[in-house]
Amino acid sequence: MKKFTGFTKGINLGGWLSQCDYSTERLEGFITEDDFKKIAGWGVDHVRLPIDYNILQNDDGTVKESGFSYIDKALSLCEKYGLNTIIDLHKTIGYSFDKGENESGFFDSIKYQERFYAFWAELARRYGNSERIAFELLNEVTDKAFSKKWNEIAKECIKRIRILAKDTVILVGGYWNNSVDAVKDLDLPYDDKVVYNFHCYDPMPFTHQGASWVYHMDVSKNVSYDQSGCSADKFIKAFKEAYETAEKNGTVLYCGEYGVIDNASPEDTAKWYRDINTAFEHYGISRCAWCYKEMDFGLSDERMKGVIGEVVKCL
Repeated sequence: MKKFTGFTKGINLGGWLSQCDYSTERLEGFITEDDFKKIAGWGVDHVRLPIDYNILQNDDGTVKESGFSYIDKALSLCEKYGLNTIIDLHKTIGYSFDKGENESGFFDSIKYQERFYAFWAELARRYGNSERIAFELLNEVTDKAFSKKWNEIAKECIKRIRILAKDTVILVGGYWNNSVDAVKDLDLPYDDKVVYNFHCYDPMPFTHQGASWVYHMDVSKNVSYDQSGCSADKFIKAFKEAYETAEKNGTVLYCGEYGVIDNASPEDTAKWYRDINTAFEHYGISRCAWCYKEMDFGLSDERMKGVIGEVVKCL
């Protein structure tokens, strides 16, 4: 794969079918048709749709049709407004990047892994072989210790998806929460329709300042962008190895999440988007900003009104 056609610039729909209270009010009202219309107006070509397994699977692993109706709605509205879709499994049984979800055991449990494979087989049966839909196997593997096993699971999952969806593009990311530094340890692509995926929130003391959920570093201080030491050149340097790895292995690089917390000023957020966009353009990296609404990173939130025009140009 030389280019991720149709998925150049995107917006994440975080907090709708994932990382939420799963109430009917949330699932039916958090994102509406007006939101898809607005996103399309920003000039992006796709959305990333994070989903949690428990919306689509019952406790015994059987299909929950009511959950699939929300995906159907999203895909219908994407088609109406000319947007493509990445379906991202944000949480599977036994694993979540968020320890607060109390999911564990996935990498050691054949039972949980079979549930994972069955989940993707069902998605492939329903949504496979469309040029407008891509699959992202799992959001943000955390520990490096999971790397070898995750490569094995991803390979087996892709093998099963290919029985039903031989042409669907599939995204695979590495450890350290899809770190760009982990791309080098991903296995060779299963076939020519596998894309290497990473996330970027560097530098964390700036993009996550004041974040209550960050424990591995000090993010308690208010940090301006000028104080962060970040620059377009530093992003270019940071992405170089992963870009070269993807190129060597016959695939492309995709950044599935990047963004700045709402504790930073809108003006500083715009500066950060400008610089990271310079690096994306330098390498021709497709990307998807986190995120559209609320979730501490909302680009459509009222506070961003004064700079959103500038930010949208840098997506």
